[in-house]
Amino acid sequence: MEKTIMSEITTTKMPADKFVILLVDDEIDILEYVEDMLSEKYHVLTASNGLEALDILSKEIIQLVISDVMMPEMDGYELCDKIKSNLEFSHIPVILLTAKSGLQATIQGLELGADAYVEKPFHSDFLQVQVASLLKNRDKIKAYFASSPLIHIKSMAHSKGDELFLEKLQNLINERLDDADLDVDYLADRMNMSRPTLYRKIKSISNLSANELINVTRLKKAAELLSEGILRIYEISEQVGFSSHKHFGRTFSKQFGMSPKEYVQSLQRNDP
Repeated sequence: MEKTIMSEITTTKMPADKFVILLVDDEIDILEYVEDMLSEKYHVLTASNGLEALDILSKEIIQLVISDVMMPEMDGYELCDKIKSNLEFSHIPVILLTAKSGLQATIQGLELGADAYVEKPFHSDFLQVQVASLLKNRDKIKAYFASSPLIHIKSMAHSKGDELFLEKLQNLINERLDDADLDVDYLADRMNMSRPTLYRKIKSISNLSANELINVTRLKKAAELLSEGILRIYEISEQVGFSSHKHFGRTFSKQFGMSPKEYVQSLQRNDP
């Protein structure tokens, strides 16, 4: 079987319709077995230890990591700890695979932030259910945030680090909400991140590009202002950075499934 190699990683185009999973294990047989199991539904990248895995994580948008515990160079526990303590990766769910049994081994993995702990030998159906459940739950939260006018950005956070990251990002956008020229370069500079790093982080957490997140943040602020019932729609559109209230209306409708006027009417109907 042809394996993913490090020299290909930076140039490989990932399928847009598949989640990307990073599989980490120093045993080739296990890598091939789990890769075969998951590759029909997911795009799978592989690494033989934690150091290789961190290198891949710094270059690709990864939705989930499955890692063995016992490995050379950097074991699964240390890898999990580095993922969960690094602002760039902390949102990524981690499943640890181990031949160790017993409550203490499970507790150790969970204390380091692992989202699931699977003992070897495992049934393929069990691992696939764990993977699907973690990805589905994260995807539901992302979709709910994007389609719900008043849901806060922090609803997508899966760690304190993510929460602080998202809060800082939203504050930066809100500070220049009326500036139609607000762009990704400004956010990357203020977040002390490179543009590619910021893009990967935002995309992984929200399924949105940085520009899309800026737009959604504008629209959510508009929804908040609409709910207050003080400003007119055209005033709100200017306040959140739209040069045309007609363009604002079309964009609002596309994002939330109703026009600003219909949104106000829905709030009035639900007001006791």
